[in-house]
Amino acid sequence: MSLAADFAATPLWCEDLPYPAGSGAPLPAAVDVLVVGAGYTGLAAARETALAGRSTLVLDAGPIGGGCSSRNGGQVAFSLKPELAALGRRFGAATATRLYREGFEAIAELRRLAAEPGVDCDWRDVGCFYGAHTRRDFERLKRAVDAQPPGFEVPIRVVPPALLATETGSRLYKGGCVYPEDAALQPLRLLRAMYDRAATAGAIVKGGCNVLALERDGGGFLVHTAERTVRARQVLLATNGYTGPLSPWHQRRVIPIGSYIIATEPLDPALVARLLPHGRNLVDTRHVVMYVRPSPDGRRVVFGGRASAAETDTTRCVPRLKAMLVELFPELSAVRISRAWMGFVAYTFDTLPHLGGNAGLFHCLGYCGQGVPLATYYGRRVGLQMLGAAEGETALDGLKFPTRPFYSGRPWFLPAAILGYRVRDALGL
Repeated sequence: MSLAADFAATPLWCEDLPYPAGSGAPLPAAVDVLVVGAGYTGLAAARETALAGRSTLVLDAGPIGGGCSSRNGGQVAFSLKPELAALGRRFGAATATRLYREGFEAIAELRRLAAEPGVDCDWRDVGCFYGAHTRRDFERLKRAVDAQPPGFEVPIRVVPPALLATETGSRLYKGGCVYPEDAALQPLRLLRAMYDRAATAGAIVKGGCNVLALERDGGGFLVHTAERTVRARQVLLATNGYTGPLSPWHQRRVIPIGSYIIATEPLDPALVARLLPHGRNLVDTRHVVMYVRPSPDGRRVVFGGRASAAETDTTRCVPRLKAMLVELFPELSAVRISRAWMGFVAYTFDTLPHLGGNAGLFHCLGYCGQGVPLATYYGRRVGLQMLGAAEGETALDGLKFPTRPFYSGRPWFLPAAILGYRVRDALGL
């Protein structure tokens, strides 16, 4: 299977950096705010409520930030799936424009956070190469560059086939574009920085404490855990791709999709630089999502994608991911894989994130694979909304959070959908 001798089914990001230890104190009997999920969203929200003097408790079933906040690929890019015109048809021009502005502001806010003293998340303004899998895709990309919405233009650079070697060592593509304002970071470093900020503000953050049940009690909630029941005035569900039966209403509105990543054994840095010039992120136009980046030390290739519809044993997904990687870079056919891991992202039926609250129960989730900038941005906003602060208002407020008939939280339709995407990619459609 081409596994390295030191192979481990753990994120590369954890190799020399532990998860935050969290609080070892007993759970309090009552708090103002209880947040379920200690990832980017929950920590960003908790910092705001704690800064405002609200007693705030954040609980995670596993390690603090042990979900996709420490398992993503670390890419930072414009984060809304629907195009501006499509949003305009659905919600009107004014709301669509606000949504797009927030998508760009999410990146800008994260860039500002990364520059703050004490926030060491290995931020890199490396940009991204977007490869065209077919000539038709390349023509489409060029048209899209020329037709950017007024007021939202970004300095995209078209790369014709003759210049591909300046941007990628792959011979798979028929051209592409460079998005110079995209960035990369180390996900666990960002998670630790956000934990430190929330804890410094006064939030109590505890890992290994699964919330078993949530019960309304008068004007508040009883939050049941194995350790004790905590009474909370407000509750935030910040569970994204790990949203389960704690709230069936929310579970029916998010689609958990496994995202799988492998990292090669250490390579000659010159080889990595030849395959990924400029240290850029790399994605392409195929329907089955894939992404590549160099490791922060420039000695490994990190490759991720949708390798399976339901498999959670990451070792079993290594052969498919390795085959996808070798298709992109045949030079890596003999290279062994040293790390493999996966996490669940959360899609929604309208491909938009959603946040809001009802009678004290708040939610913020559904980032559709772009949670690095969106979770930090909207997590802070939902924390402000819990305080009743006007600064928490967003363009998402009041938008319907859709579901579908016969969907209860188990995405039974994913295998057929992914198979269909693979066929379309194989046929160049």
